[in-house]
Amino acid sequence: MICPDSTLAGSLQEVLQETRQVDVVRDLDRYPENLELLRVLRAHTPEVLLISTEQVDKALAAVHLVEEHMPGLPIVAVSSHADASVLIQLVRTGVREFLSAPFQVGAVFEALGRVEQLAAKQPAGPSEIGHIYTFLPSKPGVGTSTVAVNAAIAMGRSVGARRKALLLDMDLSSGIVGFLLKITNLHSIIEAAENSHHLDESLWERLITRRQNLEILHSGRLNPDFRINSAQVQALMEFARRNYAAVCVDVSGNLERYSLEVMQESKQIFLVVTPEIPSLHLAREKLTFLQQLELAERVTVLLNRNHRRAVIGKDQIEGLLGVPVSMAFPNDYQGVHRALQAGRAVEPASELGKQFASFALRTLGDKAEASPKAKTESKKKLAEYFSLLPGRG
Repeated sequence: MICPDSTLAGSLQEVLQETRQVDVVRDLDRYPENLELLRVLRAHTPEVLLISTEQVDKALAAVHLVEEHMPGLPIVAVSSHADASVLIQLVRTGVREFLSAPFQVGAVFEALGRVEQLAAKQPAGPSEIGHIYTFLPSKPGVGTSTVAVNAAIAMGRSVGARRKALLLDMDLSSGIVGFLLKITNLHSIIEAAENSHHLDESLWERLITRRQNLEILHSGRLNPDFRINSAQVQALMEFARRNYAAVCVDVSGNLERYSLEVMQESKQIFLVVTPEIPSLHLAREKLTFLQQLELAERVTVLLNRNHRRAVIGKDQIEGLLGVPVSMAFPNDYQGVHRALQAGRAVEPASELGKQFASFALRTLGDKAEASPKAKTESKKKLAEYFSLLPGRG
């Protein structure tokens, strides 16, 4: 509900309670700025918006914003008095329900009934839902967190100011995102999980840390015994998708249940490898396992610390794994070390920085799904490859 008039808001709240039809999940005593309003709507996904018409221009601007970003959300205008000219403007913007003081329980009840019928026919939702990208290490020490951090920062630069990117460190046993970015915020992913079913924008603001157009939620203190349950994962991922254009998740590689559930929610799973035999061996093991979960089609291989003198080249890696290497990041020890000391991303103008920028644009710009034929052929090829692998003795 948006109502700067506290008296009007109070009287409406009393009548709403009497109807026993709605719960007011957020009460704003001012007309919010566009970004704040969008975050409130995405965080709470209300079934109806009540908005007062004290300041007609601001009310109409809010209605237009809602129509653009949450089409189908029923809007009920409220006022201390009925004004014919205001009613006409509201009707033109698509508002079909209007309540004026003094509010009567019967009239409010009937209006809510009509709103409920409308919502059942045309459920509302954000017009833009973000995608989740999981970064999975083939083995510890391949630089997955460094890749995830730099990729997320590059995505933050690419999505624009209107919607941001989010980086979640869900490696509860050895997460280092907070260390890499010198984050001092004591709040972590654990608190977000524990409060996942009643997250709102005010609580979220306390949990996250900002780096330009990227928002970060680190893993907190070492807590390998903590486990995020399925319901918490679902609620957290839904909240993130509503509020961000891109959500990057750094997982441990131990394939915990909650990590697998994040992968189930992901558009793409980036399996990070290095040109070394142990890394590639374990990458193949993980691909076999993910294939059993019908997740292999979402896996894209990222080759980290690539260099020209590598014993195992890109073509050999693709042949060994049976899937293409979509991006190779050059080995830049000095550049990564300088970034670590400063608590930031690698230099955007460096070869490695440019590669992360290219990766971000390619990932965010890929909106078209592969054709059914291509998916079938890819799945068949991968299945045939793994069927040839020797069994364990």
